[in-house]
Amino acid sequence: MQISDFGPCLYPPAPLVVPPPSCILLVDDDVRVREAVGELIALPGREILTCGSGEEALALLKREPIDLALLDIRLPDMTGMDVMDRIQRDGLNVPVIVVSADDQVDSAIAALRYGAYEYVRKPFEPAALRRTVDHALEQVRLQRENAGMRTRLEQSERLHRYLIEQSPDLIYTLDRAGNFTFVNDRFNRLLGFKREELLGSHYASIVHPEDLKRAEYAFNERRTGKRASNNIELRVRRKNADANCTVVLSAVGMYTTPSQGADTPSFIGTYGVARDISDRKRAEELVSYHAYYDLLTGLPNRTLFRDRLRQAIAYARRHRTRLAVMFIDLDRFKLINDTYGHVRGDLFLQQVAGRLRRQLRSSDTLCRLGGDEFTVLVPELRHGEDAAVKAQQFLDALRRPFTIEGEEFSTSASIGLAVFPEHGANEDELIRNADLAMYEIKRRGKDGVGVFAREMSSIYTEKINLEADLRRSLQRQELQVHFQPIHEVSKGVVECAEALVRWDHPTLGSLDPSRFIYIAEETGLISPLSDWVLDCACIQLREWRQDGFTTMRVAVNVSPRDFERGDFAERVVQALARHRVPASGLELEITENVLIEDIDAAVDKIRQLRKQGVRISIDDFGTRYSSLGYLQRLPVNTIKIDQVFIRELGEVPAHTPIVHAIVGIAKGLGLHLIAEGVERPAHRDALRQLGCHSMQGFLFSPALPGSEASRYLQRMREGSALQ
Repeated sequence: MQISDFGPCLYPPAPLVVPPPSCILLVDDDVRVREAVGELIALPGREILTCGSGEEALALLKREPIDLALLDIRLPDMTGMDVMDRIQRDGLNVPVIVVSADDQVDSAIAALRYGAYEYVRKPFEPAALRRTVDHALEQVRLQRENAGMRTRLEQSERLHRYLIEQSPDLIYTLDRAGNFTFVNDRFNRLLGFKREELLGSHYASIVHPEDLKRAEYAFNERRTGKRASNNIELRVRRKNADANCTVVLSAVGMYTTPSQGADTPSFIGTYGVARDISDRKRAEELVSYHAYYDLLTGLPNRTLFRDRLRQAIAYARRHRTRLAVMFIDLDRFKLINDTYGHVRGDLFLQQVAGRLRRQLRSSDTLCRLGGDEFTVLVPELRHGEDAAVKAQQFLDALRRPFTIEGEEFSTSASIGLAVFPEHGANEDELIRNADLAMYEIKRRGKDGVGVFAREMSSIYTEKINLEADLRRSLQRQELQVHFQPIHEVSKGVVECAEALVRWDHPTLGSLDPSRFIYIAEETGLISPLSDWVLDCACIQLREWRQDGFTTMRVAVNVSPRDFERGDFAERVVQALARHRVPASGLELEITENVLIEDIDAAVDKIRQLRKQGVRISIDDFGTRYSSLGYLQRLPVNTIKIDQVFIRELGEVPAHTPIVHAIVGIAKGLGLHLIAEGVERPAHRDALRQLGCHSMQGFLFSPALPGSEASRYLQRMREGSALQ
């Protein structure tokens, strides 16, 4: 007798049984996380157990009837992977949801391979975590139902028929020819086929054509027991949709019961169960996609690019061809992003990727490294010069305006180019040298194509060596701070001195700050360097005040990178307190670059410092992104006229109106005014006529070591400095 011989179920379904409480185990070494997650998923009918280590978790899993475990990857005694491995080896059969702050794709893939039900990253959305827990507990419930179905099958064939129809799995039987003799209602709910459409038809009618060969063995299974087909992955088609379902199928052979006169059972067909794993497959594919592609643009990421470059180099070696690597950096993306917002910035990057993609050959690879940086692999070149032509095509494509949400955007790019084998023998050298060529174009003014040259490596090497030397010099306190006096010429006194860092390099000699300050900013050394200069300035100021120069001030230049740090104002106040000098004696010089980055944050920090009594001046005024709107909002004390306007004062007529305008701005806003770079008496006299009386420059004094600056102040006080 076959299952299809049974008529409709004559018995009503079993009475509803209240399920036992669900027991959930939270495993995390952070007590606050355990408490927060426990409160989040707690519901009536759920029991929450918690622990903070892997060994405690395993002990509870063996001792208590745990339905679901929420597990962190990083535990004090073992990893979450170790816990899942022990769960599998010990046959504990508990579904695990991994909840971790680890955002590495490899961790998610590893967790799924170890059998995790789901991988949830911290910080998570509470609703998403609740849904995941609900779904997992639902899966536990369904698995228990299936187990109950198998038990009740032995008790009642009619009840078995009812439960099969409600199963979340595809359940079927085939005759010896492979034709369906029974399908449960899940075929209709999942695939859209009604029972009468499938009964009598061959199993091939629902199997994806490419999987027919593999399906043949499972659907024609004659074996039973452990040797039967188990967890065979196949694709089955939906009736009215292009998409397929992926299922894992298990099947066994069906045989007649031996009767009188027949000692051997006869094969009558196949019984099978298939579970839909489409969601899991999509999740696995998404994880795999994340590992090799950029989500914003759909382009290959760094990992996939390096793999293709490695293969292209191997091909070029075998066939003696060339290839090129290009490093593309957009010149004005940060300004666009800051001005119009990240949403439009992302749309802009997508359009950039589209334009670059349209310039590719089928064999080329375009990759987004991150931000506004792209790389291009151009293989199978006969001549290295061909790569420069391709790079120029990219440049021309990016120069055309972009239109996003009705707004027009313009940009340019700096492109560095390295050719194999001339400019590098492996992927690391080619990428690095293309990057160096791009930075050389940036240095020369941007918007161009640069080909790598060997001398660029020496510049790179020098930069690396300077970084190492700078670290050592900071640790050994080998740098010096000099002080350049700032004169109030109408009164004949020194009102302030600007602290300027100097580096007497053991092999390169005296280095201008422009040679090493940018290195400090790029490598994160700028904060310790700034703290050291500030300490030196405070120490010198304290000595001068103790010597009777009670109104003397010291000005310290502030790097935009250091000013952006959230603790900057606090560090300044701590330095003043540490050296016991009044805040009114310190003046911080910031450039207008600081204001462009985030005007609101800059105003807030300046107000904090002004509230403590620290004076603020804007350095190099007029040479950067000057804005009177910014200036009106800023609670500053002083603006400094850059030396570029002073150097040819009186000789270049165009400069006099500029200086006159700056003087007028300062007077109109009630700001103190200082002129830098005063080198000749003509400069001094012109400035005095324009109304500027505070000056610094070689006409008065160069920057001096602390001891010499002290003697200079003493001579000024005695009235001999200008004699």
